[in-house]
Amino acid sequence: MGEERECCMHKTKERSEQEYKDLIHRLNRIEGQVRGIKGMVERDAYCTDILIQVAAANAALKSFNRVLLENHIKTCVTQDIREGREETVNELLAILQKLMK
Repeated sequence: MGEERECCMHKTKERSEQEYKDLIHRLNRIEGQVRGIKGMVERDAYCTDILIQVAAANAALKSFNRVLLENHIKTCVTQDIREGREETVNELLAILQKLMK
């Protein structure tokens, strides 16, 4: 768990079964919310009703990001720092800047 390896110039991460299931469950819920929003538009639902559902989907995506970031820091970043790969800190700072826009 938390192991990174180079494959075709792309980093990958091995996740525990529980982490994988949690992330997929969250993404399935978000996907369902987006399909629901699409259906509301197709059915000519009232704008504010759609906006409320969009806000819920946005909150779910933000929650997904928080969980993923927490897992990343606890596994990948921590392991890389222990192994002397300080460039991971710069990578983390760059992604935090993007997330905080």
